[in-house]
Amino acid sequence: MTVKNSSDTSYLPVAWEYREVIEEAMEKKTTGKIFYFCHEGSVCEATGSVISMEEIAKKGLYVLLDGGLDIRVDRIITLFGKPGAAYDEYSAYANACMDCLGGYDADELPGPSGKRSHTP
Repeated sequence: MTVKNSSDTSYLPVAWEYREVIEEAMEKKTTGKIFYFCHEGSVCEATGSVISMEEIAKKGLYVLLDGGLDIRVDRIITLFGKPGAAYDEYSAYANACMDCLGGYDADELPGPSGKRSHTP
């Protein structure tokens, strides 16, 4: 297996549940979409089926798709609609704005009256 699509992040071991989902997909020859983090934190997608899963020394656990693409397992967001090892990381991006203040400090935000609570 040639590593063509590794990300710059360190490999994180994955829970056995994710390996089982991949093994089941290989057994059933499931075909569909895989969403994953690719270079520089971007989300990429691939379509196909998983033909093998292989541990590469000092690089991590990878799946090889029938189209020749290999994806590091800890970067998979969803595999054929099922959550992957990076799903929680992706979900954190989606929820990040729920906690933000739009670039303002808390004391710079308008209060209930619509006026800023702190004037510089």
